[in-house]
Amino acid sequence: MLRCFISGNPRVWENLLPHDDFAYNRVVNSTTAHSPFEVVYGFNPLTPLDLLPIPILDEVLCNDGFEKTSFIKDLHNHIKMQIEKKVGKYVETANQMRKALIFVPSRTRALTKSRSKST
Repeated sequence: MLRCFISGNPRVWENLLPHDDFAYNRVVNSTTAHSPFEVVYGFNPLTPLDLLPIPILDEVLCNDGFEKTSFIKDLHNHIKMQIEKKVGKYVETANQMRKALIFVPSRTRALTKSRSKST
């Protein structure tokens, strides 16, 4: 994504990096079905200003911090199950063309080796 931003002027990549980082963190991931911001903060910010700390005012404070923590824990559990389901699909797709191999130890080899040692 950064390459697309700097194609016109490659010397300004440092100035564009925060914008690129913010845009990347807002995109929904196909495995988790949530954006990285949503995984960490519980919401997807529209602008970088949404991430600024809220001034401490009595009318703004959340009275029930446990509600927010339980929401984040439930979200993380949901994302964990989503990742496990997606990994299971990847494994199933990768193993479709594989042949089942069964290891059967051969006695004839062992006998042949022991016979050759004794003679």
